[in-house]
Amino acid sequence: MTGILEKPKRGRIKCVVWDLDNTLWDGTLLEDGEVTVRPEVVAEIKRLDELGVLHSVASRNDHEAAMARLKAAGLDEYFLYPQISWNPKSGSVERIAKALNIGLDAIAFVDDQPFELEEVAHALPSVKTVDVAKLGETLASEEFRPKFVTDESRVRRELYRAAAVREQVEQDHEGTSEEFLSTLDMKFTIARAQREDLQRAEELTVRTNQLNSTGRTYSYDELDELRTSPDHVLLVASLSDKYGGYGKIGLALAERGEEAWHLRMMLMSCRVMSRGVGTVLLNHIMGLAKEDGAKLRADFVETGRNRVMYVTYAFAGFSEISRDGDRLVLESDLSTIQPPPSYLTMELR
Repeated sequence: MTGILEKPKRGRIKCVVWDLDNTLWDGTLLEDGEVTVRPEVVAEIKRLDELGVLHSVASRNDHEAAMARLKAAGLDEYFLYPQISWNPKSGSVERIAKALNIGLDAIAFVDDQPFELEEVAHALPSVKTVDVAKLGETLASEEFRPKFVTDESRVRRELYRAAAVREQVEQDHEGTSEEFLSTLDMKFTIARAQREDLQRAEELTVRTNQLNSTGRTYSYDELDELRTSPDHVLLVASLSDKYGGYGKIGLALAERGEEAWHLRMMLMSCRVMSRGVGTVLLNHIMGLAKEDGAKLRADFVETGRNRVMYVTYAFAGFSEISRDGDRLVLESDLSTIQPPPSYLTMELR
C-alpha cells in the first residue's frame, strides 16, 4: 500500500517507523501484560541499522510501559524520536519526519492494522505503508537498499542521537541562538577530496535535497575523475563540536577559469541547517577564486525543495546573470567575502 505511483527509487527510504502491538512484538501490551518480541523483526531492524537506515516508533500505547518493554529487550536505543501516545499515527509520522528533517517520501510505516495503514496513506500519501504480513519481501526491495554503505552509514543513528542531545540542550538554553552556538566549540574543516571520501561524497549528492544547488547527482567514477582534474577543485567539508562529529556534511565542485571560476555544485547536509555554517564553504571558494584573480559564477537549478540554497547565494552577494527555465547562473564580483562566524573555528587541510 502506498500513494507513490512512480517507479520506486533505490534507497529512497531513510527511516522505518514501526507499530508495536502485533508488529514489533506478538500480543497487545496493555491487554496481555507480557508480549514476545518478534526475532525476525529485530533482525531486520538491526540489518537496516547497519546499512544506515533509521528507525522510529508510532504506536497507540502507554508511553512509559512501551518504552520500558523496548528497553528490557535492548531495543530502545534503535528508535529515534519515538511517538507513543493515543493520537492518530499520521500525526506521529509527521512529527518524526520533522524531527529527523527528512521528507515524508523517505519514510516507511509498518503496521498490522488495515485501518492504521489506510489512515496514514490517506493523510500522508507520499509515505510508503507496509503491512507487517508482507514485511520480509517488502524490506528486501530496492527502496530499502541504500546505494552506498559508508563508514558514516554505520554510525548514522549515533549521529542523530547526538543531534537529539544538542537539540535538548538548545531548548534549555536561555539566550540568543548565536550565544548557544558559541557554547558548542564547533570546528569546520575543509579539505581537498581524497579517494576515501568519494563514497560519502556520492552519497551526499543523492541524499541531499534542500541544500543542494543543482539537484544533480555524481557517480563515484565522475567524482574521482574530477578530484584529479587540474581544471577542477573538489572540496569536502566536515563539522564537529563538543558533543561529537556531524560527519562529512558539505561538498563543492568548482571549475577553474581565467575570467571566472564556475561553481558547478554546492551542497550541505540538512543536519547542519540550524548551525549557521551554510556560507562557510561558499565563502572559502569565493576566496580561492579571488586569489586567482577571477570572478565566481554558480549554477543553480530550481528543484522545488532547494529555495534555501538560492537564499544562501543571495546572502553571499550573488546576483542572477542568466536564466533558462529553472536553470540559473549567478555571479559575484567577490568585492565582499564574509569571514567565518565567530562561534566556530575553521581548519583547512
